[in-house]
Amino acid sequence: MRNEQPKMIYLKDYQAPEYLIDETHLTFELFEDHTLVHAQLVMRRNPARGAGLPPLVLDGQQLELLALALDGVELTAADYQLSDSQLTLQPKAVSFVVDSSVRIHPESNTALEGLYKSGSMFCTQCEAEGFRKITYYLDRPDVMSKFTTTLSGEQHKYPVLLSNGNLIASGPDDNGRHWATWEDPFMKPAYLFALVAGDLWCVEDSFTTMSQREVTLRIYVEPENIDKCQHAMDSLKKSMRWDEEVYGREYDLDIFMIVAVNDFNMGAMENKGLNIFNSSCVLARAETATDAAHQRVEGVVAHEYFHNWSGNRVTCRDWFQLSLKEGFTVFRDAEFSADMNSRTVKRIEDVAFLRTNQFAEDAGPMAHPVRPDSFIEISNFYTLTVYEKGSEVVRMIHTLLGAEGFRKGTDLYFQRHDGQAVTCDDFVKAMEDANGVELTQFKRWYSQGGTPRLAVSESYDAANQSYSLTFRQSCPATPGQSEKLPFVIPVELGLLNGQGADLPLRLAGEPAAQGTTRVLSVTEAEQVFTFVDVAEKPLPSLLRGLSAPVKLNFAYDRDQLMFLMQHDSDGFNRWEAGQQLAVQVLQELIGQHQRGAALVLDQRLVVALRTVLENPSLDQAMVAEMLSLPSEAYLTEISEVADVEAIHTAREFARQQLAESLFQPLWQRYQANREVSRQSAYVAEAGHFARRSLQNIALSYLLLTARPEVLAACLEQYDSCDNMTERLAALAVLVNSAHEQERAKALAVFAEHFKGNPLVMDQWFSVQAASALPGGLQRVRELMEHPAFTLKNPNKVRALIGAFAGQNLVNFHSADGSGYRFLADMVITLNALNPQIAARQLAPLTRWRKYDSARQALMKAELERILASGELSSDVYEVVSKSLA
Repeated sequence: MRNEQPKMIYLKDYQAPEYLIDETHLTFELFEDHTLVHAQLVMRRNPARGAGLPPLVLDGQQLELLALALDGVELTAADYQLSDSQLTLQPKAVSFVVDSSVRIHPESNTALEGLYKSGSMFCTQCEAEGFRKITYYLDRPDVMSKFTTTLSGEQHKYPVLLSNGNLIASGPDDNGRHWATWEDPFMKPAYLFALVAGDLWCVEDSFTTMSQREVTLRIYVEPENIDKCQHAMDSLKKSMRWDEEVYGREYDLDIFMIVAVNDFNMGAMENKGLNIFNSSCVLARAETATDAAHQRVEGVVAHEYFHNWSGNRVTCRDWFQLSLKEGFTVFRDAEFSADMNSRTVKRIEDVAFLRTNQFAEDAGPMAHPVRPDSFIEISNFYTLTVYEKGSEVVRMIHTLLGAEGFRKGTDLYFQRHDGQAVTCDDFVKAMEDANGVELTQFKRWYSQGGTPRLAVSESYDAANQSYSLTFRQSCPATPGQSEKLPFVIPVELGLLNGQGADLPLRLAGEPAAQGTTRVLSVTEAEQVFTFVDVAEKPLPSLLRGLSAPVKLNFAYDRDQLMFLMQHDSDGFNRWEAGQQLAVQVLQELIGQHQRGAALVLDQRLVVALRTVLENPSLDQAMVAEMLSLPSEAYLTEISEVADVEAIHTAREFARQQLAESLFQPLWQRYQANREVSRQSAYVAEAGHFARRSLQNIALSYLLLTARPEVLAACLEQYDSCDNMTERLAALAVLVNSAHEQERAKALAVFAEHFKGNPLVMDQWFSVQAASALPGGLQRVRELMEHPAFTLKNPNKVRALIGAFAGQNLVNFHSADGSGYRFLADMVITLNALNPQIAARQLAPLTRWRKYDSARQALMKAELERILASGELSSDVYEVVSKSLA
C-alpha cells in the first residue's frame, strides 16, 4: 500500500538482467503460523551485459530476512541494503552462490499472491510478480532457472506435497512431519513456480504421447469434490491429443498435475507440470455445473495445457510481451473448442464477448495496445485487450497465411526459441521467415490501441458488369496515441446474387475467378477493390467470421439483412445479419421511448426469427444464438450517450412482443426439446448443449406471456430435471418473472439443497444479483449477509458484486447514484484485502464518460472518493487515476 504516486514502468526502458540464475534450490518448512523459506541461488554475471560486477538487486516484498550468505560466508547487516521491495548486495566474482532464509505468513495472505492458504491447503500464485513475496529473487520472466524444491509439513494435515517437475525423493521426518523433493529439468522463470500442500485426493489416468511415452495424469481436489473431476480429465486428454495433431507439440515431463483451489484470483495458472486452477474451472458434474461451465472447464484445461509450449517452453521476455503467450494461447484454445463443438457457435460467442467487453475497454480510459507501452501495476494488464484482442491478432495472421502457412510459422517459432524468453516481434518474424512474407505494417496491431473503424461503400457498373467496394479505415485516439497509421485489415467476404448464391470472385486484372470466398488485405486509409464478370448487382457479405476486430459500417437496409439471414453461406454472418437487424429495430424503439411515443416493433424482426425457428435443418445452438437479442451492455457500447432506462425498456418490450408473436413455434420447440431431455440422461456433448440452449432460451421468452401452462412447465423443469443447466435456467427465468411466490420458494429450495456446494451457491448469488427487477441493490446488500458469502473469496465477489455492477445495468445505474456508491465502498474495502480483485471490480465506473451528464458527475465523484480514501494499492491507484485523467 502506498500514498505517494507509484512509479510508471516503460517498455522503452527494458534492459537485459545484469545477472542470471542457473539453479534455484528451495526448501519450504510449512507451519500453521508461519513458513520458513530457504533459497540457494547459483548465479553468474550475464555475459550479454559486459564486464564489471555491478550490485546485485533482488526483488522481495513482505519478507522477514533471517539469514543471508554469499559463497558460504554469512553476511551482516553492514554487507547489504534492505528496503521494502529490494535486497542489494555486492558480488565478488563472476559466478557465485547466494543463500537466504526468510519467514513469511501464508496464513494471513488475503491478496492471494505468492504463497497463501486456501482453506487448509497451501498453494501459490506467482504470475506476474508473486514470487518476490516468497523469497528474494530476480523476479522477471527473462531470468530462467532450473528449480529443485523440497517441502516439509505435518503428515496428517498435509499428506500431499507437490511442486513443479518430477518427484525425485520423499520420506518421513521428525515429529510427525514428512518431506518431498521435486526437480524440474526445464529452465523456467519464477512466475511459473508452484507449490501445493494439503489433504487432497486425486483422480489418476495416463496418456500415451505420439512418441509412445507414458505420461501420468493427476487431478488433485479436496475429498468432497472427487466425483467432479472426470470431465476435466477427459478434456485434458483431448487437449493433449489435439496439440499433437494440430501443432505437433508433445508433452515433455513424466507427470502432469492439476490442483483445484477455492480461493484464486484468476481462472487458472499454467505452472510447469503443476497447473493450479480456480475450482470453478475444473469441477464439473451434471447435477452441479451448467453446460456453459462444462465448456468453460474444457476450454480452460486446454488453455493451460497449451501453455506448456506457448508460454512455458517459449516464454515472454518482459511483461509488455504478455500477449505473446496469452493471445496466442487464447487463439489455440478457441480453435480447440471450435473443433470439439460447433465452430460457428464458438465464433459467435467469442465475437459477442469481444464486442461487448473488449471494444468497451478500447474505448475507455484503460485503453492500451496489445503490447502496452507502459504500466504501473502489471496485474492490471491481464486485460481483454491482451488476451482477446491479442487472440484476434493471431487469428488474422492465420487468416492471411492460411492453416498450412501458419503451422509452418509455429513450427519454426517453437524450434527457434525453445527454452528462451522472447518478444511479439520474434513470433511475427518466425511467421515471416517460414512463409517468405513481410508483416512490418501488420505489426501495428501490436503497437496501436483502439478499435479500427471500417466504412465500406459500393458501386455497380451494369454496362461493364463490374462491382467495386471502397474501404475507408480510421481509428479513434486512445490515451497517449492521437494519430494512428493504417492497419492491415484482412476482410473475408463473398458476394450473393438475387437467389442468395455465392458468386465466383474475380478481381480486375486476374485471369480467372478464385473461389466464392476471398480474403482482401485492406492496407491503406482508402482502398478500392473491383470485381469483374458480375452479371447483376450483388449483396456483399462482409467480414465473414469477423476476420478482423474492427467496427464495420455498411449501409445495409433491413430487407437486405433479412436476405442475408436466410441465404448467407457463412453461418457467422447469418447470425451477424440478425444482430444488425435487431440493433436497428431496438435503436428505433429506444428513439420512440425517448420521444415519449408509443413503442411499435418492426414486424420484420418477428418474420425473420419465425423463419429461423421453423427451419428444422438449422443447428439448434445456432437457432438459440439467433434468438438472443443484443445485450443491454452491447447496446450501451454502441451508443454515443447510453440511455440506461430507454435501452432496458426497449429491449424488454421487444422480448415481450417476440414472445407473444412467436408463442406457438417457441412452445413447440420447448416441448419437443424438454421431452428429449426427460427421456435421456445428461451428456456433455455439442448436440446436447445445442438442444438445451434452445430449450432454455425458448423458456425465457415463453414465461413472459404469463400463460399458466408455461409456468407449470417451468416449475416442472426446475423440479424434475437431472442437471444444473435446466435447473438454473428455470430458476433464472423465475427470478426475473412476476411470479413472486414461486420465485421465493425456488430460491429457498435451491439454497437449502446446494448450501454445501460453494460453486453452485455462486450461481445462486449471480442469478439474483443480475435480476433487473426493482430493488436490485437492496437484494445484493441482503445477500452479502448470507453465510455462504465472503469478501475474501474472489469467486464470491465476482458472483455477487461483479454480476450486479456488470450485468444488472438498470439497477446499477440507478439515477440516485446508489449503485455507484455501493461499488466504490466495495472497492475501498477490497483494496485492503485483495488489490487485484478490487481493481478488476472498477471497470463499470471507469466508463463514466459513456453516460448522461448527471450520471457522469455521480460516477466521477465516486472515483474521486476512492482516490482520496487513503493508502491505495498500485493496482487500484492506476485504474482510478487513469479513469480520471
